[in-house]
Amino acid sequence: MSSRSGSRREHETSDRSTGHSASPAVPESSEIEAGGLIFYHMDLYGSKERESALSSEKFHSSVKDQSRSTKQWGLHGEASQDEDESKARAKDDAESPIRSGEGLSSSGISDEWNSQAVSEEEESGNVFCSTCKIPIRAFDKLFGEHKDHEVTKLPNAMESEKEEIHKNMCKLEEQIAQMENFASHLEEIFITVEENFGRQEENFEVHYNNAVQVLAQKYEEQLEALGEEKRQKLEALYGQLVSCGEHLDTCKELTDTTQELYLENDKANFMKAAITMVDRLEEFLKKEVDLELSTVPDFEERVIDFSEVEQLMNSINIIPAPCAPVINPQAPNVATGTSLRVCWSLFSDDTVECYQLCYKTVNSESGKGTHTLKVKETYCTITNLLPNTQYEFWVSALNASGISPPSERAVYVTAPSPPTIKSKKIRSCENAALVCWESGDINPVDSYTVELSKLADEGNSDTITESIVGIPNCEVLIHLQPTQSYHICVRALNLGGSSERSDPVLIHTTGTYFCLNEDTAHPLLAILDDGFTIHAESLPEHTLLSVSHRCIGILGSLIPFPGKHYWEVEVEEDTEYRIGVAFENTPRHGYLGANNSSWCMRHIITPSRHKYEFLHSGMTPDIRITLPPRRIGILLDYENCRLSFFNADIAQHLYTFNSHFQHYVHPCFALETPGILRILTGTAVPPWTALP
Repeated sequence: MSSRSGSRREHETSDRSTGHSASPAVPESSEIEAGGLIFYHMDLYGSKERESALSSEKFHSSVKDQSRSTKQWGLHGEASQDEDESKARAKDDAESPIRSGEGLSSSGISDEWNSQAVSEEEESGNVFCSTCKIPIRAFDKLFGEHKDHEVTKLPNAMESEKEEIHKNMCKLEEQIAQMENFASHLEEIFITVEENFGRQEENFEVHYNNAVQVLAQKYEEQLEALGEEKRQKLEALYGQLVSCGEHLDTCKELTDTTQELYLENDKANFMKAAITMVDRLEEFLKKEVDLELSTVPDFEERVIDFSEVEQLMNSINIIPAPCAPVINPQAPNVATGTSLRVCWSLFSDDTVECYQLCYKTVNSESGKGTHTLKVKETYCTITNLLPNTQYEFWVSALNASGISPPSERAVYVTAPSPPTIKSKKIRSCENAALVCWESGDINPVDSYTVELSKLADEGNSDTITESIVGIPNCEVLIHLQPTQSYHICVRALNLGGSSERSDPVLIHTTGTYFCLNEDTAHPLLAILDDGFTIHAESLPEHTLLSVSHRCIGILGSLIPFPGKHYWEVEVEEDTEYRIGVAFENTPRHGYLGANNSSWCMRHIITPSRHKYEFLHSGMTPDIRITLPPRRIGILLDYENCRLSFFNADIAQHLYTFNSHFQHYVHPCFALETPGILRILTGTAVPPWTALP
């Protein structure tokens, strides 16, 4: 008894001296079972619960080991057991921080103990031994059994393992996808096998039926020929038999007649009858008697021709010749100017080794210019073709048994060639542009598409792209924004597709641009290479007289768009001229300003001064201009119904016509004496042209 109580006091004293809370009691069997349950289902719970269960088992096993060692040292009785328990508790006090570091969780453990356990855990598992493939402490690497092993940091090892696992997972996913695809392919093969079996079975049945029909036909033919031979033999024998019977009857008749003649006693009668009888006998005996058979009883040996049957039997293992394919109509917008994509289908289940595609231009003669291609697929892209040209296509299917009939013919058309914009014929103003172009093909196209891109200030790059589609003619009026620059391209379209872009042209909407209409030019007027300078040379007097009834001038082609249009004309002081506007149908035989379809400013030189007239219907106001203008500005204002003239060099207003223009007018320029006029377009409307 004393030994047991003393042992307890020592244990209690030891507990008080350490300054820690009492060590936890040995867990009961129920707690151990619960901990074991958590341990064996460690994947379903957190790490702390697993470590708690593991620590509980370790603690329980340590108590058992201590009692077992006590028994080995010979401690018997209750005193031995108490001392064993005391030592176990003391040892447990010493090992409790380590067990706490392993994750022992209990309501009796203080926060200080837990913090110490966490630091022990961090120290014990921060290195991974690559040789042993286990986590170790850094201390073991320096002084333990892992000293010579290759180690790495545990987070790095974990990331490496995660990466390896991720790679393996990716490989597994790839294998799964491959196996799923292979399984789907196997299912398709199963279905294909069934379909091929059905087709082959049908093929066998058809060929065997054909072979049986051929054999039956051969049998009927041979039997009919044999019957015909029999009939001919019997007819020959029967004819010979009838002839023999007739000969016998004649012989018997002659014999009977001769015998009767022998019995005739009257000599005179005998002689008469004998002479006749002798002639008859001589004539009868002259005939040779055919005693040979007209035919033999044996029948002709007939050789049955089984070549056709053999061919049919041999063709049982050969696939049948395919049926005619069906060529598809042309899909829109899939052709280029030099290539076409042709597609076809095979609606039967025939086996096809390749296809034979033939084509020629529609307008070519039959059999001439036909091209043939061998194709493996049910489509083909044909190149090196002519743009905007119709081609006729047909296709046949081939296999080992032969070639199918050709398909019905289909007409395809290539895309057009890119149009060519008439850059010198472009007319524009601040709000619109009239663009003209020429088709690049002889054959007509379905429509045109105009693509315009607004150019930004920086880098001159395209920022906005617009398209105008369905244009039927080679001309379009485009609404634009003022003071901008545009790149404009044109495409031609037909059923085959769109052509390439035309070469772009640059259009500025800073002012009015127009061109001179050469068709309206007087024969004595020349247009220089820049297209905006007109020139009239001195001519002989008789030539001037012959053309004096006409104005030596030319019309410009102004864009038919309302708003303001401004241009300038550079003139020389010693040149007489007329400049202004006129309707397109103004008479060519008269002078500008002399009728009601034209308005102009006229300059003439008198001995005393330069005279300026502003003519319309032959009438002019009395206006004197002291400073002859060298650069004349003309402002056509449809909105305010005005036509104004300015001295552009000094910003001086010269005169304004107020007229309601019933139609669009065009600039007009005329020379009355030899000289030069230079037209300046694209100039923005100056601010000093504004009138009250």
